[in-house]
Amino acid sequence: MKLLFSEATPDYARYLYPYVVWAFLEPGETVADAFAAGFLPASPTLERFYLVRHLRLPLPEWLPSSENRRILRKSGGIRARLVPLADFEVTSSRREAWLRFASERFGPGVFPPERLERLLAGRVITHVLHFEEDGAAGEPRELGSVLLHVIAPRLAYYYYAFYDLSVRSRNLGMILMTRAVEWFAREGFGHVYLGTCVTDKARYKLQFEPMEFFNGLGWSRDMAELRHLLDTPTEARHRLDTPEFLTFQPGPLASLAERSSFRAST
Repeated sequence: MKLLFSEATPDYARYLYPYVVWAFLEPGETVADAFAAGFLPASPTLERFYLVRHLRLPLPEWLPSSENRRILRKSGGIRARLVPLADFEVTSSRREAWLRFASERFGPGVFPPERLERLLAGRVITHVLHFEEDGAAGEPRELGSVLLHVIAPRLAYYYYAFYDLSVRSRNLGMILMTRAVEWFAREGFGHVYLGTCVTDKARYKLQFEPMEFFNGLGWSRDMAELRHLLDTPTEARHRLDTPEFLTFQPGPLASLAERSSFRAST
């Protein structure tokens, strides 16, 4: 991959000169290679990818926790079907429902109609995992849809989930995610990627084991390290310049560089 470093806001007094890392695929490389290297899609066209702390679950090793099993039992009457995006009818009513969900969950204007249309027109969404159950009169009742990037059998990227917010007591968000994990594990996929984990709001994703997160060097399963990252602000310092974080990365900085999966060539 070719990398571009897009400069972000510096803190000159503290010698902090941040760069956002963008990756561009080279001939012979695939989208799955970008995911494996710690990147997520940065554009609907898959033109570029960005480096970020995000999560993945190695499905062959997934051991359903008691909470996972409880959710699966609770959702036994819900049907899930995986549909290629080209075969899924994104009706006006579905668009409206998805945008209402986004406005309530993400905030007004954060996910405008134009953004949804760019996602649907791009390459980043390949499939929809659609959920429904029988209604009171026996007719199908839609509960939610998950927009995915699927590269069978290597990975599934759980990108956006839209669901019925009128039934909050059922915790549909966790039902959809847990059922998706179960579906792709049963189908023999290698990993399901669950998106970023940079704020406390993402802790709900940690209900799956063994979870891995990208820490800048590679993929780690040290949940104590991840909890430290979520709980501890950097206080205007680089992580690798904070003694507290370095307790999770024993050895001199040079040894960390040896472990890094990144190399630069000129």
